[in-house]
Amino acid sequence: MNFILKGNICYSRIPTQLETIENGYLVCEEGVSKGAFPTVPEKYSRFPITDYGDSLIIPGLCDLHVHAPQYTFRGLGMDLELIGWLNAHTFPEESKYADSSYAHTRYDDFVGSLQSSATTRACIFATMHVPATLLLMEKLEKSGLVTFVGKVNMDRNSPDILCEESAVASLTATSEWLKKSTFKNTYPIITPRFIPTCSDALMDGLGKLQKKYNIPVQSHLSENRKEIEWVKALHPDARSYGAAYDKFGLFGGDAPTIMAHCVWTEKEEEALVLANGVYVAHCPQSNMNLASGIAPIRRFLNQGIRVGLGSDVAGGCHLSIFRAMSDAVQVSKLHWRLVNQDDAPLTEKEAFYLATLGGGSFFGKVGSFDEGYEFDAVVINDTAISDPRSKLSLEDRLARIIYLSDDCCVSDKYVRGEKVWER
Repeated sequence: MNFILKGNICYSRIPTQLETIENGYLVCEEGVSKGAFPTVPEKYSRFPITDYGDSLIIPGLCDLHVHAPQYTFRGLGMDLELIGWLNAHTFPEESKYADSSYAHTRYDDFVGSLQSSATTRACIFATMHVPATLLLMEKLEKSGLVTFVGKVNMDRNSPDILCEESAVASLTATSEWLKKSTFKNTYPIITPRFIPTCSDALMDGLGKLQKKYNIPVQSHLSENRKEIEWVKALHPDARSYGAAYDKFGLFGGDAPTIMAHCVWTEKEEEALVLANGVYVAHCPQSNMNLASGIAPIRRFLNQGIRVGLGSDVAGGCHLSIFRAMSDAVQVSKLHWRLVNQDDAPLTEKEAFYLATLGGGSFFGKVGSFDEGYEFDAVVINDTAISDPRSKLSLEDRLARIIYLSDDCCVSDKYVRGEKVWER
């Protein structure tokens, strides 16, 4: 657990600046970073060194929003909008996870792909099925990754094949699942699918379970305009979509919360997001694929709202958070050009920050190489995409990886100081 990695080190401290050290040394002691240095400090001189040569070493990437059972049909139904896509593809596929043997095979595929990616931390939706959800958690535990996994709750406005019998049945199953979720690196997270599929009684009970077990929450917020109108009809007393979660105690504050998308949030709702410390999981590819819109990330950052990135498979087609970074930059340019020219586009440095320290902070002291951060590191061998004709700066090499890599350059991966994967 005490060792040093040598290579070209890149990490963030603030969104607008990239910290780089050519041929630097990254020190791990008992699973925690002791810092990155141009030379080895004397007090660590006895630590063994692994020399990665000209490779880049970056913090592990964080995926704040992904649906494990949807991995099987990524790339399908991209001509549909959200509600139609859920009915045509998502609900029929997720119903198959009632069969644990089916879940076993499919979750092997998902976990294997996640493990070989640059992602070291993730917040994951499973399905409503307790045995399959526990099976996913067991597989993730063996992978060495650090994850939050949610048994999905839904007791209304869903097809019979994927709708829990009642709020009581859903809450009973959730309690059973929570009692069995005793893993080292794989944690439970309360997961109402979204307001339209959860009755008031279910939401109230989930709020009570959250307080009893003191665990975080994940769901969807203001993704699609039709969805927002649906929520207004279901909760006419709530001043916003976010307020509908908040009245049940499932919107930040004492319950650390991630809300995916936030494409069509309004000022009052954004004020509530900020006040309650809710994280926004920005899922740019999904928002494009399902024609949801462009989330105003620059506006969120200017307000101080916490933002990370999500792959949102299978609304997004790729698990790669490198791809999420490049998509985030590109859609921000469209937002600036077509929606609001006061909202400057994101830079690659800012997107890298969102993928590491921005999203990592949801997991604690995660996402940087400064002293005291949990030691999550990814080694990138970019030989296949490097330009032999010129010597690129580390910043330019990282930018090229963001736009071209799609995880193909990942060679080694460490989580909490343990090597969990190597090519």
